[in-house]
Amino acid sequence: MSNRGGIDSSIADYLVADHQVLFLAVKAEFDTETIRVWSGDYDLTIDSADYTGVGTLLSISNIEDTLELKSSGLSVALAGMDATVLNLALTENYQNRFITVFLGYLSGGTDTVVGKMTLFKGRMQSMAINDDPSGSTITIDAENRLIDLERPSNLRYTKESQKFIDSTDSCFNRVASLQDKEIIWGRSSSNTSGGGGGGGGGIGRNKELVGR
Repeated sequence: MSNRGGIDSSIADYLVADHQVLFLAVKAEFDTETIRVWSGDYDLTIDSADYTGVGTLLSISNIEDTLELKSSGLSVALAGMDATVLNLALTENYQNRFITVFLGYLSGGTDTVVGKMTLFKGRMQSMAINDDPSGSTITIDAENRLIDLERPSNLRYTKESQKFIDSTDSCFNRVASLQDKEIIWGRSSSNTSGGGGGGGGGIGRNKELVGR
């Protein structure tokens, strides 16, 4: 993992240390607000943002990291949620909103974050809510950002598609008029005929010279 891209020098030494104080943090970017939680039991500041400690109530599925350029999904579950969080889950638009999972390192015996790296970033696809006497468990399934490579863009080489990308671009305005347009390439037919006749005469004169 120490060769993984995006790891800065501030945490490179912690990856090979015998004793590590690791934590996981999740940032879910909804339309109305951003939910930030982490695997500790107290509030923690990461990059000037406050993360709520939920302890063992937070669970994250295995994260697959391969050399292949493919999308791998992820599930994040949060148990024991109260009515406020449950109401947010029921009413909030979540599909295709970003969710990020961080792996971070604490300075031994303190709550000082010495570094973090992004383990996963993708878009939320589905949400399941399971109610039981002890509370509600919310599970979010997300897809990696690479899933975008499998989605068709539905854009064409037309004026309408180009206007969708840039309303000021007019480079495809005349594409439709080119569909049945006849383009004459080279010399006109009258010049071609005359040139052919002249060429024939030239060949005859060459034969006469050879005969002599």
